[in-house]
Amino acid sequence: MVGRFAPSPSGRMHLGNVCSAMLAWLSAKARGGEILLRIEDLDPARSRREYAETMMEDFRWLGLVWDRRVPDQSSRSGVYEAALERLREKGLLYPCYCTRDQLHAASAPHASDGRVIYGGTCRNLTAEQRAGMTKVPCLRVKVPERVISFTDGLQGPYAMDLSREWGDFILRRADGVAAYQLAVVVDDGTEDVTEVVRGRDLLSSTPAQLWLYELLELKPPEFRHVPMLLAPDGRRLSKRDRDLDLGELRKDHSPEDLIGLLGYLCGLTDRREAVSARELAAEFSWDKVRREDIILDPAIL
Repeated sequence: MVGRFAPSPSGRMHLGNVCSAMLAWLSAKARGGEILLRIEDLDPARSRREYAETMMEDFRWLGLVWDRRVPDQSSRSGVYEAALERLREKGLLYPCYCTRDQLHAASAPHASDGRVIYGGTCRNLTAEQRAGMTKVPCLRVKVPERVISFTDGLQGPYAMDLSREWGDFILRRADGVAAYQLAVVVDDGTEDVTEVVRGRDLLSSTPAQLWLYELLELKPPEFRHVPMLLAPDGRRLSKRDRDLDLGELRKDHSPEDLIGLLGYLCGLTDRREAVSARELAAEFSWDKVRREDIILDPAIL
């Protein structure tokens, strides 16, 4: 059993990030497994080494210590290019020259989460048409008309029609950086991760990722999409807004207090009490974990 932490070093972790990490750690430790740490620093404009160092120190402070650290994503560009080459050999990649304005035109179809569904504008451009383009292209993958279904370990059965609800999606950005959907599949597949625990907001990404696992002949992990912690007004917590970040929470709370609070909010305990992560792992069961999102009452802090 191999789980993983995969934080993005774009700011201080907030309580929602900690909740997902805690559940991943508890799931692994309750079954005698191990946890990998991978820093997902694909985006050079937002990633900071100091944020990564702070995250690691926060994990240690909380008692959520990883067993093995694997290479950061920023060091794996060659691995991602090799995966792209395999897809290129299958005839599945094409350059896309569309501008942001074109993608976000009022007529463009949108998924339920607001994501733009690409209409395939550049899919069938001729070599002559491509030669006349001046914009540096991104790379998209040709998505088939196919329904991908799976059973999430917490949310249950889920299915998606890839062509209608995803469209041809980006695998390499115009700046040469691998897109998240490709990188996370290659990383988890080649690092032999067997369970991915992450926020429920990423549930809709899973069918597209499962399809990539199939194309790249990688074994997919089991997925468990956990409830989101929401602000009192229903907003998702944000690193950018410094919502309930660890820097602030550590001023007034001990590690055991925060772990106990999250355990209570997630349904692992029937009352709020200070408890260490290792103590919580001894009684952990996914059957106890709530499925619906959690709205935080400021009074509980």
